[in-house]
Amino acid sequence: MDVKVSGPGVRPPQPIAAAAPAASAAGAEPLSHREKRIIVISVMLPVFLGSVDQSILATSLPTIGRALDDVHDLPWLITSYLIASTALTPLYGKFADIHGRRAALLIALGIYMVGSIISATSISMLMLICGRIVQGCGGGGLVAISQMILGDVAAPKDRAKYYAYFSIAFTTAGGCGPVLGGWICDHLYWWVIFLWNFPLCVIAVLLTLTVLRRLPRHDRPHRLDFLGAVLVMAASSSFMLALNLGGVRYPWLSPLVLGLMGGSLVLGAGLVARLLTAAEPLIPVAVLADPTARLAMAGHSFGWGSILALNIFLPMYLQSTLGWSATASGLSLMILMVTLNATAGVSSQLIGRVKHYKLLPNIFMVLAIGAVLALAYSADGMTSLRFEIILFLIGVGFGPTAPLTQVALQNTVAIHHLGSAIGTMNFVRTLMSTILVAVFGAIVLATVPIGGPADTLAQRVLAGTSVATFAEVFFGIAGTMTVALIAMLLIEEKPLEATLPPARR
Repeated sequence: MDVKVSGPGVRPPQPIAAAAPAASAAGAEPLSHREKRIIVISVMLPVFLGSVDQSILATSLPTIGRALDDVHDLPWLITSYLIASTALTPLYGKFADIHGRRAALLIALGIYMVGSIISATSISMLMLICGRIVQGCGGGGLVAISQMILGDVAAPKDRAKYYAYFSIAFTTAGGCGPVLGGWICDHLYWWVIFLWNFPLCVIAVLLTLTVLRRLPRHDRPHRLDFLGAVLVMAASSSFMLALNLGGVRYPWLSPLVLGLMGGSLVLGAGLVARLLTAAEPLIPVAVLADPTARLAMAGHSFGWGSILALNIFLPMYLQSTLGWSATASGLSLMILMVTLNATAGVSSQLIGRVKHYKLLPNIFMVLAIGAVLALAYSADGMTSLRFEIILFLIGVGFGPTAPLTQVALQNTVAIHHLGSAIGTMNFVRTLMSTILVAVFGAIVLATVPIGGPADTLAQRVLAGTSVATFAEVFFGIAGTMTVALIAMLLIEEKPLEATLPPARR
């Protein structure tokens, strides 16, 4: 089920290559530094919108549950968005490679806005979950397409320098999201959570229609692999549904969970067959065959999966062992996200200026692993000051990982595969994060009795999880961070390309 797309000025596909030809006189006039900066700044809004969604909603869940008289299904407000956004990320990457970044970003923003309206006007939990699914269908493209745009305007050697603007957006989203969500619920109405950003979406649409007209185009004739897209969405959705339901709503060996697992395996096998036989599959085999690309994705995915697991289980640990309130435990994570994104921005300025650009991120990752181990060893006698110092060290240590893995990936793939490569990286990261959270959640729930009124994950954890169990989870997170470090150590330190291929506009 392939649809071939081509057009005037479009060149035939070329094999993946690490080195991109320099711009020639016959190509379009290169962008100036000022033009590149304006384009990157203009996509900071989509990056912010795509990053703030989960953090602003997390502190609002209890209020929403009381307002809609349904606390039992609150986890699905997070899960439904995650499933939808993960499943569609590769499709956005391929579509952006075919039809351009502007068209893909406009579609993502439009769908996200429709989902926001549905969510804000919901009168039941089922309607709100449906709205979150629509939001996820749009949100899956916001950050991924913005990263593709960064790859279009800046050569790999300069790309990390412009990543500092993204770091500002990530830091702002991570820092203000939990506080803003709590303030809205305390002083306004819960549905404002889904409408406060609507004016920002409108501004993002206007910037996409105007500023991004100068965006270079690297369109190539592609085959839009609809069958591959359906297999990706079906396999990943079945798998994540099984992970989110197993051990929480249904036993792991229940017919429903086993059926979802079996279905995901069958669909996954069909996807593999499709990738190996399609003329141009949704996820290019050339990208997956590149060892540098595979290692960059592994380091990125295991690293971010570890951070997401900390974001989920640290508040539970603080409330059940230190007696912190939900608001205080949420606010405490601000130091982790602020330092993480701040060091990502600082390190991104150095990557393109030094020869051995892997050295600093690898050293700092060792620091992050050591801090997580300290968290595990001192979980039984944690003090507030020690906890904040540990979070500071984790954020500082992990921050440089994101720019390194992204630049390494973008430096090794051909420009016409860039959208698919970034889409694949984001897809694998979210899928790995879901797997790690499910595994660590199973460890936590193994010591908590099933049944009774406390039937959501957070409620059951707070009802009876021991400090020793949380220590096991923290040791596990240190292990997954070590896997990310090993992948980063094995990445080939290729010289960063200083030029981009000729483009049309």
